[in-house]
Amino acid sequence: MRDYEIETSNRVGFIRSLLDNARLSGVVYGNSGGKDSALVGILCKMACENTLGIIMPCGSKRNYGEDMADGRAVAEQFDIETRVIDLTATAEALKEAVGFATEISDTAAVNIAPRLRMNTLYTVAASEGRLVAGTGNRSEIHMGYFTKWGDGAYDFNPIADLTVTEIYEFLRYLGAPASIIEKKPSAGLFDGQTDEDDMGVSYASIDSFLLNGECPPEDREIIDRYHRSSEHKRMMPVVYKDD
Repeated sequence: MRDYEIETSNRVGFIRSLLDNARLSGVVYGNSGGKDSALVGILCKMACENTLGIIMPCGSKRNYGEDMADGRAVAEQFDIETRVIDLTATAEALKEAVGFATEISDTAAVNIAPRLRMNTLYTVAASEGRLVAGTGNRSEIHMGYFTKWGDGAYDFNPIADLTVTEIYEFLRYLGAPASIIEKKPSAGLFDGQTDEDDMGVSYASIDSFLLNGECPPEDREIIDRYHRSSEHKRMMPVVYKDD
């Protein structure tokens, strides 16, 4: 297990250094009510008093219920400024407009919300002189379980090297609300959705592979397939170079 006292100090210093170098005095992040955003919010608040969490419900009933309640609970406990920007009507308007030009696939429709949230965070950041903090963890990044140019877009990410297992350990060390730690991980993209059901493999198995190189063969097959097919998400855009 990591020494989370040292981890906290190092990551807080990392965030402060980035703000100093950018000559900015604020941070904004998406407060989804999940484990990752909770940890990012707590660390950013420790590093910067001017930390803002945006709750951005977008269609899913869970966004307005459990997730919003959990997001507010973390913010209240750690004194993090919180605002709510409802993106449901915006998403519907976008789908209607795009629908005149093409038939929107289910995958494309699901990814609208994360990309609208990214746009929202950068609009707030640019308007208020803030850096956008990312909330993706190592397990998700390895699997490519994030939206390209959605939750995969940010100015910095203080938890990208931590597996889901380590995220939970860190949150327990920091005394985060039990509701955040105990609920099943979900991107909250639609009602009833969970990360592990989507991927067909548990985070425990993914983390065992990442941390120890061990997992059942059937899980390793899924992990390798997800990692290969999502390689483009972890790379900068391909550009032409004149040799």
